[in-house]
Amino acid sequence: MTTPLLDAALSGDERAFARLVDPHRRELEAYCYRMLGSAADAQDALQETLLAAWRGLAGFEGRSSIRTWLFRIASRASLRIAEQRTRRLSQERHPPLDQWAELGEPVADDGWLEPWIGRDDDPEEVVSRRESLALAYVAALQHLPPNQRAVLILRDVLVFSASETAELLETSVASVTSALQRARDTLARHRPAPAGMPDEHRAVVDRFVAAFEARDVAALVDLLAEDVQFTMPPLPAWFAGRQAVLAFFEHRVFATAWRQLRIPQVSGRSALLGYQERDGAFRASALQVLHVDEDGRISWIASFLDPALLAALPHPAILRADR
Repeated sequence: MTTPLLDAALSGDERAFARLVDPHRRELEAYCYRMLGSAADAQDALQETLLAAWRGLAGFEGRSSIRTWLFRIASRASLRIAEQRTRRLSQERHPPLDQWAELGEPVADDGWLEPWIGRDDDPEEVVSRRESLALAYVAALQHLPPNQRAVLILRDVLVFSASETAELLETSVASVTSALQRARDTLARHRPAPAGMPDEHRAVVDRFVAAFEARDVAALVDLLAEDVQFTMPPLPAWFAGRQAVLAFFEHRVFATAWRQLRIPQVSGRSALLGYQERDGAFRASALQVLHVDEDGRISWIASFLDPALLAALPHPAILRADR
């Protein structure tokens, strides 16, 4: 069944097409991000999807909704890009360091897992699924083959039926059912402990900020899980275990003063933009995403150091010393 808006788009009206697809744009982008683990790749997949939809609009027959049709195109784009990527985790590239003196040179490629940067105007259907945008969840997804990843996201996150998912991925219901079971089994092995409640998460983050800014290693002992991991792409170095992480903090990170600014809606929860004191000013130096487990301990600190990522954040590059 056509509508006046669809008819206008079919006649070549680009503004009508934009109005037709705009309600689905952010949800599509979030789907592509879950598939690809990269905000930049998600943007590429989204643009490819919208261009293919515009060029192929005449072939839309109305047997499914515009949303379903767009997700079919986005699935193709995301699967194509995913097949070209070797993803994405520091933990899979190198063993953890057992010393903190030499961290290696930044690895400048497009293969790092990146955080999802939200917006205040995210639609409710995306916000309500913010846990599936959490960095730890998206990291676990990267262990799945791309097709299984697509099946699991479409079924378990976006709640498409088995028949709808089969149609989107141009396969059979039996294949979808089999892929979903394998994906769930693999995800269960790689997914970290569940996150704590939001209020508890905020309290732990507040305590982390206080200890970090005070350079209080003793206070951090009670906040970090025994098996905590600390990663810092694009540097290849990462640390595993509370003792190693705290030694790195004490000897390298806390050699200078830091201030932390909470940033909302990064990977589904608030994150911290760390400002390091350099040349008499506090300069944006690291975006830290914390995973707080159900026991109230921090089990992963993902510290992103890419200057391009930091520059893209809607926050000042320099923080007043008296903030």
